[in-house]
Amino acid sequence: MDGLTFDIPPARVGGPLPRRADPYTRIAVIGMGSWGTALAAVAASAGCDVRLWGRRDSLARTLRDTSQNPDHLPGIDLPAGLHPTSDLSAALDGAEAVLLVTPSHTLRDMARAMKPHLAEGVPIALCCKGIERGTGFLLSHVVEEELPGHPVGALSGPTFARETALGHPTAATVAFPFRHHDRLAPERAPAARLALTMQTQAFRPYVSDDLVGVEVGGAVKNVIAIACGMMTGAGFAENTRAALITRGMDEMKALAEALGGKRETVTGLAGAGDLTLTCSSTTSRNMSLGTQLGKGIPRDACFGGKPTVVEGEVNAISVVDLARRVGVEMPICEAVHAVLHEGAPLTETFQALWMRPIEGEPRALDITLHPYEGDPA
Repeated sequence: MDGLTFDIPPARVGGPLPRRADPYTRIAVIGMGSWGTALAAVAASAGCDVRLWGRRDSLARTLRDTSQNPDHLPGIDLPAGLHPTSDLSAALDGAEAVLLVTPSHTLRDMARAMKPHLAEGVPIALCCKGIERGTGFLLSHVVEEELPGHPVGALSGPTFARETALGHPTAATVAFPFRHHDRLAPERAPAARLALTMQTQAFRPYVSDDLVGVEVGGAVKNVIAIACGMMTGAGFAENTRAALITRGMDEMKALAEALGGKRETVTGLAGAGDLTLTCSSTTSRNMSLGTQLGKGIPRDACFGGKPTVVEGEVNAISVVDLARRVGVEMPICEAVHAVLHEGAPLTETFQALWMRPIEGEPRALDITLHPYEGDPA
């Protein structure tokens, strides 16, 4: 893999000499679902030695024998350099970086399982999205608590797994906090090295130091996608979806800022980009669930009655709980929460959302106008 050149301002390093970032040569991808397999394929295509771990030995054997994942990415041939295994110790042995791609509700247990097998200081990039139920922790905080001493970041963006694995042009954000020495030598920062590791002719990473903003965008967008699906399923069209996307992004910005993130991060790939993609296609399980519910299909009959993990359904609880704790109003997320978890009627709930008091769209315009309800006399 070729090195990535950073132009460092003279005032920071004493001269305009370019610096080269070194990619990681061996990584572990923990999670053999569609997204984990797609990311492993990207890294292998970039020339990296990849260990792809999954719980099921039968699936790992199938991947080894056929170079395909028939359960999650059927029909797609995976590149050389990708080594599937169900042995967690073998997957993590010698890993220079880890992509953690497990469902958000299993993340804490997975991090604990990894601890005995992980070398000191190995950076971990979260490729799942959510907020831990009960604690209100961002997923990076969960991993930091279970695996102290490891740099923790995230890889996020508008990325459907199948398109990524097929080599469709795709962009994503790699975010890690930048410590003092990372700013002095950014080419050595985990975010820069991992971005270079994952870069191919089709997969383009960007680097961010705003992990909070990236994580909030990833968690909230799934809830907004369910709202878009609900309204689409109920028979509404583009005006409604555009309004939900735009105002949903404002909810993402407000929560990110309250937690110490940057509002502008939410306008990037991991916010607006991911939100737009997830809210635009039933390829997204979140959008698909909302669409089915909007059509009046009972929850237990959605997805043909097959048990299906939908991250936004779980995150509707944790996002709303966290927003209430920090005093952030998120009316769209509240509406989704009410329908999914409080038995609220879908039509009436969204009608009430539209009839809330009128507000100024710029935050600087502090105005609230209550709807006219007739002569109070």
